[in-house]
Amino acid sequence: MIIAGIGRAAITSATDVGTLTIQLWRSLLRLRTALPIVGNRRRWRTSVRQMMAIGVSALPVVALMSFCLGFVASLQAAAELRRYGAIRYVVEFTAIAFTRELGALITAISVSGRSASAIAAEVSTMVVGQEVDALRVMGLDPIELTLVPKYVGALITIPCLTILSTLFGITAGYCFLAASIGMTARVFVRDALEAIMLRDVVLTLVKSVVFATIIVHVGYMEGLRVSGGPEAVGRGTTTAVVNATFLVILADLAATALFYVMGWSAAG
Repeated sequence: MIIAGIGRAAITSATDVGTLTIQLWRSLLRLRTALPIVGNRRRWRTSVRQMMAIGVSALPVVALMSFCLGFVASLQAAAELRRYGAIRYVVEFTAIAFTRELGALITAISVSGRSASAIAAEVSTMVVGQEVDALRVMGLDPIELTLVPKYVGALITIPCLTILSTLFGITAGYCFLAASIGMTARVFVRDALEAIMLRDVVLTLVKSVVFATIIVHVGYMEGLRVSGGPEAVGRGTTTAVVNATFLVILADLAATALFYVMGWSAAG
């Protein structure tokens, strides 16, 4: 029984990887049609609406989460560094932590909870209502019409949200230090800029693109899998959020480990 369960899990995982790979490749082939300005007019207008839904609507939540976590992280770091008279190093800790890890991860988890569920719910409702089958019957590609605009919207807005999330987290560190030791904004900005490396910013943006790909495609895949009545929509939505969040964290772990092994996370 144990071996059979492991085999079924392996087959399911391999099927998921194959489905996501094919889905990603087909969406990349049609990506240009949904790009703003240069793409099909109707498609890129849909992409702009997706940017509003995925990015702009998520900004308040991402900003609040980043600010609160940045304040808490600074508070905890200061509690330990105060023992050694090194509370000023809270600036470097907050700047590096949010630039390398927390900014992208907070954004991805927030968007995953909002957008992966929304995408899965929308697509699963179309599947239950046989709208996807109707598109195929009319000779239209469901991926081009329903997936690609969402993917373009996520690719553009999630890296922007990551930058804003990082800024809000670092700003929270400044608010704490200004209130606790009276640090001026000039000194804080100088120390933060000295700690942040351009390489860290680039790698974080690369991770945010990977996270955007995971969130959109997992949500879409889980939505297509739904079968049955309206109650299946809820199950598909829940599965999409859980799987997307898990894969985001797993991808972050893999990327961080890779950067560490290659020495990219080292200072200097």
